[in-house]
Amino acid sequence: MENFDKESKYLRAKEKVEELKKFYSNLTSYIVVIAGLAVINYYTNSFHYMWFLWPALGWGIGLAFHAAKAFEWSPVFNKDWEERKIREFMEESDPERGVTKTQNWE
Repeated sequence: MENFDKESKYLRAKEKVEELKKFYSNLTSYIVVIAGLAVINYYTNSFHYMWFLWPALGWGIGLAFHAAKAFEWSPVFNKDWEERKIREFMEESDPERGVTKTQNWE
């Protein structure tokens, strides 16, 4: 059982590292691409209209959500919430205790 716990912890840590790698890769791409768009914007119209801010804003919102997921900043859907829901659903239909709740959608 102890070996299973170690493997489980290792897999969770590995998943977290993979998620962080994806976030940092996304952040690097964001910086490079938005900087490139800003340079193009400057050379085409000397920032009279800063159109590069539109993709920066859109991608930035997505990046913020990615950061929230990677760094587990979600106040509602965090690990504690997941564990509570898992326990709740397991208790809902526990054949060992003789409890079988079913939902009727009629």
